[in-house]
Amino acid sequence: MAMLCGFNAVEARWSMASLTSALPSVPVLPATSVRFSVANSLKLTSVRKSLLLEGSFNGLCPVNPLLSLGFSDSTTFERNFTIIDNGSRIFAMRHGRKVPKLNRPPDQRRALLRGLTTQLLKHGRIKTTRARASAVRKYADKMITLAKDGSLHKRRQALGFIYEKQIVHALFAEVQERYGDRNGGYTRIIRTLPRRGDNAPMAYIELV
Repeated sequence: MAMLCGFNAVEARWSMASLTSALPSVPVLPATSVRFSVANSLKLTSVRKSLLLEGSFNGLCPVNPLLSLGFSDSTTFERNFTIIDNGSRIFAMRHGRKVPKLNRPPDQRRALLRGLTTQLLKHGRIKTTRARASAVRKYADKMITLAKDGSLHKRRQALGFIYEKQIVHALFAEVQERYGDRNGGYTRIIRTLPRRGDNAPMAYIELV
């Protein structure tokens, strides 16, 4: 009806006045001031937050993307990652990384292993924790393997790892007589009583 009334057949053009008169009138409410208490304002803010989380959109992207994926009861991303959450940091499995950290950063850990290897080659037997004994065994066997080769390059590699030069020269001089017919397994670990105080598992590591 509005289109018929708005079209003037004589002038063959639209008349805005006739269109406006044809539309139903909407009553205009007088402007009144409304005051809310603190409790009502808190309720309104909570209602607004719930509406934002459930149904409001920002352009073409919803405010809560989890609702578009079908997670109607989830309001945050953290609730969906509680299984793999590890203290606000996500870690993957350490496949192929069998380096014992020994509760130390890399530089201190290397210095500790160098010191233990030096003392083991110097005294032939030391007492330490089982974790440190298992970690130092690889480096002690490697130093003996370098000494069995006997070349200048291997000697310089051993000098760069072992702290005392005299131990390196003595090792290269005596290793052929002691381990000439042995292919690996130059050390052994003997478990002993736990340490008094913190009950840490202890062990002796010695040269065969």
